[in-house]
Amino acid sequence: MVSADALLEALDDEQRRAAEALLGPVCLLAGAGTGKTRAITHRIAYGVATGVYPPGRVMALTFTTRAAGELRSRLRALGTSGVSARTFHSAALSQLSYFWPQLVGGSLPKLVESKGRLLAHAVDGMRLKLDTATLRDLASEIEWRKVSGLTIEEYERAAHTRVLPGDLTPDRAAQVQLAYENLKDERRQLDFEDVLLATAGMIEQEPRVAQQVREQYRFFVVDEYQDVSPLQHQLLELWLGDRDDVCVVGDASQTIYSFAGASSDYLLGFPSKHDRAVVIRLEQNYRSTPAIVDTANRLMRGRAGALELASAADVRGPEPVVSSHPHDSAEARAVAQQIKKLVEQGEKPESIAVLYRINVQAAALESALSDAGVSYQVRGATRFFERREVREALMMLKGASVSIMDEPLFKTVSDVLRSLGWSQQAPEARGAVREKWEALDAIMGLAEQAPAGTTLREFVDDLFARQATQHEPTVSAVTLATLHSAKGLEWDTVFLVGLSEGLVPISYAKGFDAIDEERRLMYVGITRARRRLQLSWAEQGMHRQTMRQPSRFLAELRPSTRTRDAVSTSAG
Repeated sequence: MVSADALLEALDDEQRRAAEALLGPVCLLAGAGTGKTRAITHRIAYGVATGVYPPGRVMALTFTTRAAGELRSRLRALGTSGVSARTFHSAALSQLSYFWPQLVGGSLPKLVESKGRLLAHAVDGMRLKLDTATLRDLASEIEWRKVSGLTIEEYERAAHTRVLPGDLTPDRAAQVQLAYENLKDERRQLDFEDVLLATAGMIEQEPRVAQQVREQYRFFVVDEYQDVSPLQHQLLELWLGDRDDVCVVGDASQTIYSFAGASSDYLLGFPSKHDRAVVIRLEQNYRSTPAIVDTANRLMRGRAGALELASAADVRGPEPVVSSHPHDSAEARAVAQQIKKLVEQGEKPESIAVLYRINVQAAALESALSDAGVSYQVRGATRFFERREVREALMMLKGASVSIMDEPLFKTVSDVLRSLGWSQQAPEARGAVREKWEALDAIMGLAEQAPAGTTLREFVDDLFARQATQHEPTVSAVTLATLHSAKGLEWDTVFLVGLSEGLVPISYAKGFDAIDEERRLMYVGITRARRRLQLSWAEQGMHRQTMRQPSRFLAELRPSTRTRDAVSTSAG
């Protein structure tokens, strides 16, 4: 085990304050790249080393299994074992599995593997026809309702202010959810949100369960506290009981899951709730150059709970560059060529990332990187040609190419895509419905970009050739990722693409709160970069005549950024 003194010597002044604040309520407001994981692991290890914490009575809570694994790995490296580092769901499931046979009898019901599949069976019983994308979005609605603590009746009232999937009315959406719950009960199953709800109910209603759970865990650390939902917060309060030995860690500027029920109110309101709380601000950034940190600060200045980061780097580094391009394909090619040059100059592909707002933007980037001979990997999303709607479109177009000979390419492709749900106007809904439309729209764009005289057979052959060249990349590869899936990661060089109105902020973001979430999403993207940051946008999509405008957020970054026109070779 690392000695207590050595644990403190490895920290800066504010991290050391955090490590020494072992008892009572503690709030770490930790900005991007400020070493929050280092601070909380050293805090736990210091508590164990000094004898304040019995390791078996410490619970460190995270939101992803990857983050929980990182905590365990770092604690082991510090010589600290026996601490429980888990996600909320994992901790709740463990407790529910243990107490269920005692309270209810028998084994715990099986967990629902796919809400979408169960929803499909539920709507079949209602004689409704909903496509896969709508079912996925309905599953998200169920999750939002449950983590928000709403009954189905309360959800129906709240749904009047929400954009519902598949043009469902609030009463019909509520009926589908009720059918889902009934079918789930009939099959004796629980979904993941039920695990949290049942665990909370068990602790609340059974004093002996509450006593046993609270005897087991005495000291709590909650990472990414800005992302906690009302249901998770309720469960944490039940685990704590009347005690307040809890350390919460978070950054309000990185709240990017409000659509899923997360709220930074619990983080920002922590000092008010706990009048003796110790509040420590971690603002020394060890990740990024001063040029990148200044850009991030400028974007968030004046926002509620925003921290003012200061870079620890001695060299300012290159200023972030903003470039514009005539269309999406030109932007993708320009980015691919810049990456190719960086790799040729010796930069490792795995130290480079291209970040974007929605999954479908990966298609042009994958194609451009393949053409440039740069290996890549897509993180957190199904690759474009593996998406179900894209595979269906390819097979239908292949079938049409056998029987249709003399129709214009545009008409045939348009007819096929319309049969799969494409329309000229983008749907208002967010989530899977919108992503499906974007994927089909991208195929339509390829058809409109095809050279004059291209036959349907030639177009289909080209699509399958594109699909074939997008093989699994090697480990040493550029990362393509959505802004959401990039959270918690970092690279030497980051390209933020598609920074136009309608993408960042996304078109369905209405009102101040929704726009502010988009701002925070861009902030997350900026703060992923260590040494080099490139920002870009395209004046047009692949085939739309409507001109785009640059994201409103870009104007706020000056003078921290310099503007560069698209190079002529990118406009081909």
